[in-house]
Amino acid sequence: MVMLTGFLWLETLKMFLASGKPVPWSFVHSWNCINCGECCKRYVVELDWEDWVNITRFYGQEVTTPSLGCFKLKKRSNGSCIFLYRVGDKQFCGIQNLKPKSCKLWPFYVREKPVFGFPELAKYRYGHKEFYIYVDTFCRGLSWGIPSKHLTDKILPEIVEIKLGKRIKQTFSTARIYQPSYQTTNFLNQTLSRNPKFSFTEQVL
Repeated sequence: MVMLTGFLWLETLKMFLASGKPVPWSFVHSWNCINCGECCKRYVVELDWEDWVNITRFYGQEVTTPSLGCFKLKKRSNGSCIFLYRVGDKQFCGIQNLKPKSCKLWPFYVREKPVFGFPELAKYRYGHKEFYIYVDTFCRGLSWGIPSKHLTDKILPEIVEIKLGKRIKQTFSTARIYQPSYQTTNFLNQTLSRNPKFSFTEQVL
């Protein structure tokens, strides 16, 4: 991987940010989900066949909608994902255990070819294979700078494994909700228990 420093690094990052295109991972110091829920409002979630089967098996087909060549998660009238919950000032995914792969990977794009350019800056080696990883600059959980060991040794390997289907459970590449407060746990459990097939109403937000 090519490392830029000083003024050149800063100017190159400015160029990427101004373009609005995905940025090579080598400009990212670290990433942490801040539970803002903005990605769940801005983007439409496409489901692969496995995601669709798993989600509709538990929640019914009412939570998805057909599209050209795929299915998508439905959205509320306010534009948010039907599974987005607000708890206090934080927003959570209501199907954490069945979260679609595209949601697990976001804001990272893992490719086998440098589709967004700058291959030397986007290159990432996993085992004996090279991938090209970029990040979506819309995410507010990104911090820019020299890549941290937490990013290179924990987050990125997990992201690649999810992309390859080697990993299902997230540890480092999701919000820190593994030990939620009693109030959060109680709220989600009560909401889900009312009607597991369609308890995602406007009033949740």
